[in-house]
Amino acid sequence: MSGSKCTRLSGALVKQLLDSVDSVLFDCDGVIWRGDQAIPGAPQVVNLLKEKGKKVFFVTNNSTKTRKMYADKMSTLGFNVTEEEVFGTAYCSAMYLKTVCKLDGKVYLIGSNALKQELEAVGIQQTGVGPDHVAGKQADWANVPLDPEVKAVLVGFDEHFSYMKLNRALQYLIQGRLFVGTNSDTRLPLEGGKAVPGTGCLLQAVETAAQRKAETVGKPNHYMFDCVASQFSVDSERCLMVGDRLDTDILFGSNCGLKTLLTLTGVSTVADAEAHQKSGCADRQGMVPDYYVESIADLLPALQG
Repeated sequence: MSGSKCTRLSGALVKQLLDSVDSVLFDCDGVIWRGDQAIPGAPQVVNLLKEKGKKVFFVTNNSTKTRKMYADKMSTLGFNVTEEEVFGTAYCSAMYLKTVCKLDGKVYLIGSNALKQELEAVGIQQTGVGPDHVAGKQADWANVPLDPEVKAVLVGFDEHFSYMKLNRALQYLIQGRLFVGTNSDTRLPLEGGKAVPGTGCLLQAVETAAQRKAETVGKPNHYMFDCVASQFSVDSERCLMVGDRLDTDILFGSNCGLKTLLTLTGVSTVADAEAHQKSGCADRQGMVPDYYVESIADLLPALQG
């Protein structure tokens, strides 16, 4: 295997890398699909990896879909996938609250209906989904009714995020409730160079109000790998992380001791990776991938050979 990082993966090196791993973790958007279209060749890559005995998992910071919603989308696009192989932040946050925090009580949820469903699937009740409009004056806001059974505040992506939700979260957190965020991505990139605000913006607003940092579940933090490893036999030294973002996917792989592969069908570029590599900054070296490809379709020849 090549000793230098940020190496273009091609030729015999592809087979060498694949032979050195038993498990492959894929990010989703920008890696195996863009929007509602599969990246050309991606379904064949995933399906062939599985046919050759590799364990394949999907790790995504998107908290707006359940595992089943993801598995259904993948099946429609031609991927041979089961629900149990999908690890999104909605599911992982529910597992984190249940198994790590040992939560005994409800959650005040700033988040989606999918997040609510994943919480309920592990036996955690929530309050908070849907709009919460401002009413009354400031004194009323500081004395807003709170559910005494709420023991944690969970912040995910919420299209109904509002001043009142921010205020309600603050009132719970002042009382010392657990504080968890699904992920810290500040922008969601869209086609054509456009972007919209991500969960990280909402989470930072709550952190600023509460003057507290949340425990964050999603990439680049270690917990998502722990979640996979707790359910499947995965050896970090024989595992490959494939992603399109250096600050989440590749850093996640580095943090967890995995081999890392950047695909150029999404957000980050080779120039971005090289800038981190040449920066001389130790913290930025974790965002330098071991390898890069134009697309994961570049793995097909080695899998078909």
